[in-house]
Formats: sequence, C-alpha cells, structure tokens
Amino acid sequence: MLFGGNCVGTSPGAEVVCIVFTLFTVAIFIRAILSWFNLDPRSPLVQTLHAITDPVLEPIRRVMPGLGGIDLSPLVAILLLQFFSRAIQQFLG
Repeated sequence: MLFGGNCVGTSPGAEVVCIVFTLFTVAIFIRAILSWFNLDPRSPLVQTLHAITDPVLEPIRRVMPGLGGIDLSPLVAILLLQFFSRAIQQFLG
C-alpha cells in the first residue's frame, strides 16, 4: 500500500517506524499536490512542508535532474521511504 500499509500488529518499534514513515510520505505527497497550485511561499503550511521534506527531496534533486521540467524527486523519495520502512520493520520484527 502506498501510504504505509498495515502498522498494527507488529512490534512497537516497527509500528513507530511505520507511522513515522507514513506521515513523512503523506507530507511529501501533499507537497507534490500543492506544487500544482500557485500558493504563497510565505504561507505557514508551505513553509512547514518545505522544512519537513527538503532534507530528503534536495539530495534527490541534486542527483536526479528534472525531466523536461518535471520534478520526479517526490516519487523517488516516496519509493525510497517505502523500501526503507519495510526493511526497518522486518529488521525490528
């Protein structure tokens, strides 16, 4: 499932990882959707989303340039988050 899957019924550590990664994935998804609209960059919502998601998105953007003006870094970030979330959850148990 795109937004975290099933967090319930796993170990407490794995459940926390699942919830944190799910919230982060949702924040990136919301940022990507809001980028389609002409919002005020000084808006507290926009600034908060940028502050939360930039540490993950910026390194991806440096490595992977946009294709024809399309920023695919949110998609790559979500895929990486899902991969690492599952790997950590399996490790924790």
